Amino acid sequence: MNDCIFCRIAAGEIPARIIAEENAALAFHDLQPQAPIHVLVIPTRHVASAAEADSATLGAVMTLAAKVARDLDLDARGYRLVTNVGPEGGQSVHHLHVHLLGGRQMRWPPG
Repeated sequence: MNDCIFCRIAAGEIPARIIAEENAALAFHDLQPQAPIHVLVIPTRHVASAAEADSATLGAVMTLAAKVARDLDLDARGYRLVTNVGPEGGQSVHHLHVHLLGGRQMRWPPG
């Protein structure tokens, strides 16, 4: 998708601080972090949201998110994984992405 910012990042057309890439998923630092550690994990092919993703895509994204959390030493202290779906869910970029948030105490409810 030519107008999708995450597709353009996955294609290397837009620079990003990439942390990891494997099994059809890509992880990079969020430009507007909401926690000391804020990483976005996306599928490398366009999928609009978690509601439209198949199990292989969701598995690739979640597996990479867990790997990145371990690599960033978040596994012992804990972290949060969030995906927003649709306008009322707060989705602003219509390409499936998971927010990996860590480095501070998370609050509940989140929003």
